[in-house]
Amino acid sequence: MKITEPTLLLDPEKCQANIERMVSKAKKHNLCFRPHFKTHQSLQIGKWFKNLGVTQITVSSLKMANYFKEDWNDITVAFPANTREMEAINIIGADIHLNLLAESPETIIQLGSKATSTLGVLIKIDVGYHRTGVDPNNISYIDLLIQHIKQFPNLDFKGFLGHAGHSYSATTKAEIHEIHHDSMRIMQKLKKNYHPEFPNIYTSLGDTPTCSMMDDFEGVDEIRPGNFVFYDLSQYGIGSCSIEQIAVAMACPVVAKHVERKELVIYGGGIHFSKDVDTMAKSKLPYYGYIVDLHNGNWEITDKQSYYSKMSQEHGIIQASDECFEKYQVGDIIGVLPIHSCMTADLYGTYQTPSGLIERL
Repeated sequence: MKITEPTLLLDPEKCQANIERMVSKAKKHNLCFRPHFKTHQSLQIGKWFKNLGVTQITVSSLKMANYFKEDWNDITVAFPANTREMEAINIIGADIHLNLLAESPETIIQLGSKATSTLGVLIKIDVGYHRTGVDPNNISYIDLLIQHIKQFPNLDFKGFLGHAGHSYSATTKAEIHEIHHDSMRIMQKLKKNYHPEFPNIYTSLGDTPTCSMMDDFEGVDEIRPGNFVFYDLSQYGIGSCSIEQIAVAMACPVVAKHVERKELVIYGGGIHFSKDVDTMAKSKLPYYGYIVDLHNGNWEITDKQSYYSKMSQEHGIIQASDECFEKYQVGDIIGVLPIHSCMTADLYGTYQTPSGLIERL
């Protein structure tokens, strides 16, 4: 494997083990598993899910839905429906079972009046993240949305969908537990309220921290985690995974050394990693990644004292321990675990594995 520029490495064994673990958890709790594919965006990786019996998926855009419809015929777009894309909605909706999110009467009216095939509609509920979604306590507004859906025979009310994205900023397992149970209580209440009229409605929740760490899903019908397929240092810091479960790493050439500062300069900056940053638990210093030693496409972390400390567009600065500084010379390839694997992966068209390239959207 010849690496000449920043390259995203994937460990297939770690990735498949992460998938198998989450599939098993969903089966254990009798949950519909609809994984979010926005993290990996790869038909080949998608087949690893399909081989384990997964039949429904989540994506974050119509472009992604169009890509995955080659292999999947039941797709939820977990992003508020953009009615300016009705042409794409109708093309995809004619080929597969397509579910869309709505949280306003205007969206529902546009979908219902312009759709040329039946669309599933889920009402997006704000379970505490406060990014988007309907206030679950505003029952009169939810009633209004449902009445609009019922007016259109080509719209099929599926239920309620929420995303506890605030779990990503939690600092303790107890805090994640509280977020998870608050979300479940919201969904349980909504389902209880509307189930008599709509006996087939379901509730859907999905985020990697709660799906990885919790073992109580009472009242939830479906989970949609995505980041778990690779994990990353953000999830490691939260406690969602061990560092050994992180399935992607960046391989970057060392281009300079500064002995007076014990810094290594790498070819690999914001356009290769994204600029997501985290804070180290002990020192509270900001960092962009941990250093790993690469071995034939795989890696191991041997020195948590060395970290990616500063970033610009093309440059990365590694604050190195004495051992790390001596180990790596100009021209060597150094490995870095990313803070946010979803954003890092989105910058690349392929994954490099020990056995070759895996294509992605």
